[in-house]
Amino acid sequence: MKNNFGKLIRVGIVGTGGISRGLAKLIARRKDMVISKILTRRKGTIEDLGVSQEYLTNDMDRVLELSDVLVVSTGDAIYSTKVIEHAFTYGVPVVTMDADTQVLTGSWLSKRGVITEANGDQPGVLAALNKEVIQMGFKPLVYGNIKGFLNQNPSLEDMLFWAQKQGYSLSSVTSFTDGTKLQIEQALVANGLGVDILKRGMIGYETHDFQEGAFALAKEAAAAGKVISDYIISRESPPGVFITATHQEDLAPELKTYKLGDGPYYLLYKPTHLCFFEIPGTILDLLHRDEILLDNGSVPHASVATIAKRKLEAGSLISKGIGSMDVRGEAITILDEPNHVPIGLMSEAYLKRTVEPGELITFDDIEIPHSLAFDAWKETLVNVGQSPPVKETIKK
Repeated sequence: MKNNFGKLIRVGIVGTGGISRGLAKLIARRKDMVISKILTRRKGTIEDLGVSQEYLTNDMDRVLELSDVLVVSTGDAIYSTKVIEHAFTYGVPVVTMDADTQVLTGSWLSKRGVITEANGDQPGVLAALNKEVIQMGFKPLVYGNIKGFLNQNPSLEDMLFWAQKQGYSLSSVTSFTDGTKLQIEQALVANGLGVDILKRGMIGYETHDFQEGAFALAKEAAAAGKVISDYIISRESPPGVFITATHQEDLAPELKTYKLGDGPYYLLYKPTHLCFFEIPGTILDLLHRDEILLDNGSVPHASVATIAKRKLEAGSLISKGIGSMDVRGEAITILDEPNHVPIGLMSEAYLKRTVEPGELITFDDIEIPHSLAFDAWKETLVNVGQSPPVKETIKK
């Protein structure tokens, strides 16, 4: 990896969504970094880019030739996998704010080059918080995400309203609302930090009391004898992340003095996740200290399966899985459902049979186009100790 002391760090950006636009505006005003190029699949002018249109290019090689590091945030795991793999042929390290890609192909990619998830989104913030609490002697039981609202099958009308109101894409708002993004994030946490998911879809404790919910999950984890990745649903709680942990008993009086309660469970949390604002710090840690904040692990045990939201007839086309009105994602243990279709692969997929609401979709049920991401997933399954999907699932 290149050392960048004493010169500007040239940052290539992939994507022109909200994260990428925000990061571009932030880097444009820094004294230690400069935008090299912004890779986009769009044509023509992007009115809300926020920086000069001259940064834009459709030429992947041009971006990589000019960059010391590449930041990827597209929400399209199939496309991102191709870009990241190509970056590694140039020896360019990659920072992602793209849990979708990490969970699908991150383990495969980590064997080919330097890749880390960034601080700023929930998985990265949890990884950073984990470093802090471990150094203080805590023993985590729960790595938790805080969800204010969840509707697993929202209406198109509602999603269009909120997309316009909040300035997000329709697919993004839908993936936030139906829990798919949350499930992907916590699967990445499970893989990256080497912890478990207790059941398909996780527990998702609903509460008005933040601490009560965090402690309830800790009791579930302790009863199972596991450390878990999970979440709570609470409108009243801060939009951040938390860790529920134990500590040594003889330090309980001191922890009570510092307002952490009587134990045996202690709640430590960060009430914010500031997304692209925190990416530059990850870039510096990676380039100057070779620090990998979080990745998907060399051999993942968790994935995010595709679940039908409604009855889907044989012959139906699912154009996109993440943020779809047809399907949503649920975190699963790969060994429990080895033939599941990861929702990140559910793109331009034809159903070979009718699927009922709530049913988990398998590779026997679909035909999908060939992609590097699909090849990566098949290789990942072999590493997990499972047979890859049959070749007939590939649509030529």
